[in-house]
Amino acid sequence: TSPRTTYADVAARPRWFGVLAVVIVVTAAGSAALLSTHVGQEALLDQQIRQVESFGGSVNDAQYARLQQLVPFAAYFAAGGQLVVQPIMALVVAGVMFGIFSAGLGGEATFKHVFSVVAHSGVVLIVSSLFVLPLDYARGSLSSPTSLAVFVPVLDENSFPARLLGSIDLFLIWWMISLAIGLGVLYKRRTAPIATTMLLTYGAIGLVIAGVRSALAGA
Repeated sequence: TSPRTTYADVAARPRWFGVLAVVIVVTAAGSAALLSTHVGQEALLDQQIRQVESFGGSVNDAQYARLQQLVPFAAYFAAGGQLVVQPIMALVVAGVMFGIFSAGLGGEATFKHVFSVVAHSGVVLIVSSLFVLPLDYARGSLSSPTSLAVFVPVLDENSFPARLLGSIDLFLIWWMISLAIGLGVLYKRRTAPIATTMLLTYGAIGLVIAGVRSALAGA
């Protein structure tokens, strides 16, 4: 609720372990809780089939049976994946930002400062989990309820516009803006140009993903 004040404290006293641990534990526990239910497992199975079909593929009986055998273990895979992937992603994001702002633009912040900012920006992911997971359970679906696609339900889900809007999530936009504020505070730069660059990059990635999926589906 007070990102600039928070990030100013982080810049003065960089700490990352505690907040990163909380983010990982909460999000991993939430995913595991959902996928330990019958509703979550059925939703995961449906999502896996939809993903294959969205790229122009199909699932035969043998593949479907194999997916059914793996679904009961989904909660463990999800929790383990979060425990491994989230710290790696935080390190990657921090490394990229450190390379751009400290090495590239001559900023004076250390990697610990940048990593602490990235770790604290992850609190948005906790809010996302607490908001999205109950909706996923109620809907019986793992398709994002916070993507831009929800604002245009009339679109065919296999169309290019629907795929593009479906690849852009409101919580990720919030996370990027929060991270941009943190980097702006840390490096004493304006937030708007940082946030704009991040959002344009995110949009470009979404455009590429939607284009590839549409091309493969039409092949």
